[in-house]
Amino acid sequence: MQHADDDSLSLALPQEPDTLALGARLGAALRPGMTVYLSGDLGAGKTTLVRGLLRGLGYTGRVKSPTYTLVELYSISSLNLYHFDLYRFAHPEEWEESGFREYFNAESVCLVEWPEKAAGLIPEPDVAIRLEWAGDPSRGEDEGRLARITGYTEAGRQCIERLGAGSVG
Repeated sequence: MQHADDDSLSLALPQEPDTLALGARLGAALRPGMTVYLSGDLGAGKTTLVRGLLRGLGYTGRVKSPTYTLVELYSISSLNLYHFDLYRFAHPEEWEESGFREYFNAESVCLVEWPEKAAGLIPEPDVAIRLEWAGDPSRGEDEGRLARITGYTEAGRQCIERLGAGSVG
């Protein structure tokens, strides 16, 4: 299932390879200077999406969640891709103390998991991706994930347009 309008795209991701494929498509659609918010419950597939994105860009090393390091840097060609995980932030002010603000610049792509943990202090997203469970896992209904992708800036809307032109799975 794929639904799109000018500012958003909804995709069913029945299995992990579908999430990886979406990540690869996203990697091809992003441009330097973009900020992407990644939201969803624990285990919803945010890091899997990032792994697919990095693989799509040609990165062959280990991709891990930056839950404890807070940020992982991946240098791919001339692009610096920063993967943030703000889950452990107890207060938004921790963002100010982290020194990460300089990573958000015209040459970098910043992927931010748990952006609400630094609400109002981190740059607004060009694209926001929300990963949700399809079905109810507590009842044994594992129907994969649903991705809701929204563009908030002109760069974000162009990204959505490039994503909508491809297919997942």
